[in-house]
Amino acid sequence: MTISTFKIANKLVTGKGSTEVLPDEIKRLQIQNPLIVTDEVLQKVGVVDQILPFLKGLTYGIFTGVKPDPELSIVEDCTKVFIEGNHDGLIAIGGGSAIDIAKSVSVYAGFDGSLSELIGTDLVPHKGAPIITLPTTAGTGSEVTNISILSDTEAQLKKGIVSDYLLPDVAIVAPEMTLTMPPSVTAASGVDALVHAIEAYISVHASPITDALAIYAIRMISENLPKAYANPNHLEAREKMATASLMAGMAFGNAGVGAVHALAYPLGGRYHIPHGVSNALLLPYVMEWNKIACMERFRDIATALGEDVRSLSEAEAADKAVLSMKRLCTTVNIPTGLRSFDIPETALSDMAEDASKIERLLNNNPRQLNKSEIEQIYQSAY
Repeated sequence: MTISTFKIANKLVTGKGSTEVLPDEIKRLQIQNPLIVTDEVLQKVGVVDQILPFLKGLTYGIFTGVKPDPELSIVEDCTKVFIEGNHDGLIAIGGGSAIDIAKSVSVYAGFDGSLSELIGTDLVPHKGAPIITLPTTAGTGSEVTNISILSDTEAQLKKGIVSDYLLPDVAIVAPEMTLTMPPSVTAASGVDALVHAIEAYISVHASPITDALAIYAIRMISENLPKAYANPNHLEAREKMATASLMAGMAFGNAGVGAVHALAYPLGGRYHIPHGVSNALLLPYVMEWNKIACMERFRDIATALGEDVRSLSEAEAADKAVLSMKRLCTTVNIPTGLRSFDIPETALSDMAEDASKIERLLNNNPRQLNKSEIEQIYQSAY
């Protein structure tokens, strides 16, 4: 029997109104001076204000310098605020960017070395300050994973700090926190969660536990993403999307993601395409490549996406999975084609070179890829 492990945030609190547990969790973790990590938009639209009453009687600070696809320098800036403010815990309010910054600051603030020394797998020497996450998007799953993704602007690549010490102490997933997402972000983050679930399900490191989470997340996303996209105030759809994102995060946080993410990293690093969009752009083309390696799993994915494949061969069912996923992306207006982002065709070879080096992710993929094959996929997606 294959030995596997399963890692998530120490505590999950979900459902409408679950933000009300925040004071109790702050007290339990003995946080007396938290730093809220968020961005200017969420502060401006009042999302942060929803949380401040729960901090009554506490000293706290607010860092609003988070940007999409956050750069290494933002971790440095936030860490400086954390140390100078004598903060003893972090409350991340936002999408994956805010949560990844908070997770990084937690371990970097007490580290005697450079941030670059923490980039990689299991290089963090000890647990840092406690982390409470309140996601405002339904997509990244960062609230339950042990990785922070950061942009290295010099190398034009995304890089990861991977350590169990990054696992948040508490993840509070309240659907009302996602109501301010505009449709474009709802779509991109929702398809990002779909990518997480699909890649976890076909990963060579999948397990029965991650399978159950991934396949149910696919079903929930296919049923509820169009509803949340069409009606941002559809709280039931928002709640189900938040739950699906959480489940997809638990699945890929243990089974890993594969070639879609590996090929998407250069798009974010070089051309600053939002992570969810770059994943969505590449998913159908990578699925086409992967399907012969695990057709029986693609049949399951097709069923989860709502297709009736009972009378179809495995190859036909696999094709249905790809077509159904494309249709879902079209429904929520995900952009198509790399050329629509002004990426020159001459850059595809260099992008393939970058992607081919991301072995941490490519090793999870059910079908192996070399640089030439990666470039072919980019060409198909162009």
